[in-house]
Amino acid sequence: MMVVMREGATEEQVEHVIDRLEKAGLGAHLSRGQFKTVIGVIGEREAISKVPLEALPGVESIIPIQKPYKFVSREFQGEDTVIDVGGHLIGGDNFAVIAGPCSVETEAQMKLAARKVKEAGATFLRGGAFKPRTSPYSFQGLGESGLKMLATARAETGLPIVTELLDVRDVDIVCEYADVIQIGTRNMQNFILLLEAGRTGKPIVLKRGFGSTVDELLMAAEYVVKGGSTQIILCERGIRTFEKATRNTLDLSMIPIVKKLSHLPVIVDPSHATGKNELVPPMSLAALAAGADGLMIEVHPNPEEAWCDGPQSLDLPAFAELMAMIKPIAAVLGKKI
Repeated sequence: MMVVMREGATEEQVEHVIDRLEKAGLGAHLSRGQFKTVIGVIGEREAISKVPLEALPGVESIIPIQKPYKFVSREFQGEDTVIDVGGHLIGGDNFAVIAGPCSVETEAQMKLAARKVKEAGATFLRGGAFKPRTSPYSFQGLGESGLKMLATARAETGLPIVTELLDVRDVDIVCEYADVIQIGTRNMQNFILLLEAGRTGKPIVLKRGFGSTVDELLMAAEYVVKGGSTQIILCERGIRTFEKATRNTLDLSMIPIVKKLSHLPVIVDPSHATGKNELVPPMSLAALAAGADGLMIEVHPNPEEAWCDGPQSLDLPAFAELMAMIKPIAAVLGKKI
């Protein structure tokens, strides 16, 4: 639901509406336009109905939102959301490149990868300290020691850290080190984890489940909002189809579809989508052309020796070559890196 304030409504009237909503246990998202102010109401329908919004001073009208996902819909907010992580922007006319190894292995590996991806033009550093693996016998990540290595690489390069949160028991330790929390494809519908991630208040990269629809992805984002965070980046990483030529099928059509339905930024992970490093450059360029707000790319100093997902990782020279192609195309499309 949206509360539209009258043109010329006073600051006191706006604050009074927000205060009444918060006292009822509801969330309020303030959006100021050139002429009018709109307050988005976040919460259960029953609780909203108990607040006499139309009777409050300064209120012009109440507009219901028809989509099952409320906050993340275009109905709720017409302009694109821009996520600001310490001056590093995602969304709007800003194109973000999140790059780094699939998993943190050694401090030397992370420092080298961080330096080189930054030199090439990456704006965020990725690396997994907690790894969800299909086999329980595969490498599961270094845990806190891996997070410390990421923090060391950040201190040297200034690149914000994007790393995955797997378990509600790890929320505090991940938040201590991460600038952006990633929720992976297997956890897209782990609703308790989504709520806890939202409560951190940190930006969230939410990956689409490999068997999930666009509507299901947007509903998952709504869970993060219910938890408390409105800084959400949606990530397409391929869906499971009958095709066996690639690890997954990269659904680039979801980019314009999501952008029509939602104001949230959308990035693409061509590494997990294709599973083959030779396909990462063309799919990265295609994602940029389709309107993506950024890329998440796996880059390793020596993919042959990677502890996991080496076949889909670019080496450092290949990543530099890709960035050299991305930059002029982004400029033509009006995107800033």
